[in-house]
Amino acid sequence: MNKATAASAARIGAAGRRLLAAAAIASMATLLSGCLYPREQLGQNQLPAKDAVAGVQAVVDLYQQETGLLPLKNATAETPAYEKFAVDFGKLQRSRYLSELPAASFEKGGSYYFLIQNEETDPTVKLMPLPVFQAVNDMQAEIARLVRGGGAVPLGESLYPGFYRIDYGKLGLKEPKLRSVYSGGALSLMADERGKVYADYGPDLMRAAQKRGLETIGPDVDLRSLLAEDTDFVPVKSPVYHLIDQEPVPQPDPS
Repeated sequence: MNKATAASAARIGAAGRRLLAAAAIASMATLLSGCLYPREQLGQNQLPAKDAVAGVQAVVDLYQQETGLLPLKNATAETPAYEKFAVDFGKLQRSRYLSELPAASFEKGGSYYFLIQNEETDPTVKLMPLPVFQAVNDMQAEIARLVRGGGAVPLGESLYPGFYRIDYGKLGLKEPKLRSVYSGGALSLMADERGKVYADYGPDLMRAAQKRGLETIGPDVDLRSLLAEDTDFVPVKSPVYHLIDQEPVPQPDPS
């Protein structure tokens, strides 16, 4: 094979790989009916199909293989680990690695941010549920408004040492109805004594720890990693949890 023929074959091979990856995403978008639902309805009642993550993972892998880079949006050092690094779909589209956005993505009107986790060692695509992210931010704003007006942090009964239920009555609000992407069960918000709001993944973490084997988990292990490693979703807006007396216990924010 002469050099011209080899170069042509290489170009065709690369183009073919991009075409296959794009086809996977297009097929995935067709299978996902999430774009037919309002964002809040999708977030609470529907989960993306497995191929949503697998399709984007294939494109990310191909992009890194051919460019040596990851298609991610930069984040600051202060950005929490489970909120970075978002997949840069714009870059993938401009580079013709992606023809259509996945229906579950925020950019397409869906309820998830696609993130790249373990970016330095094993880049892995995960989903960040936006309804939980938004609910925590909204509740944080409500508590800040109350405190600015001279009110106390609206803490209810104690859930864990230093963490409490939110007294929604003091805010004049109803408790938001959130669903766990891990179990489909109810997901509650909680606050610490300073009024910082979190999602409480305690029940999900307990199930994950039992599945992994309680006796295999050290006291310093961040239990959130069990959910991030074993599922397609990251536990956004949650504190660090450690296993104490065979129970997941959130740890105070040191900042």
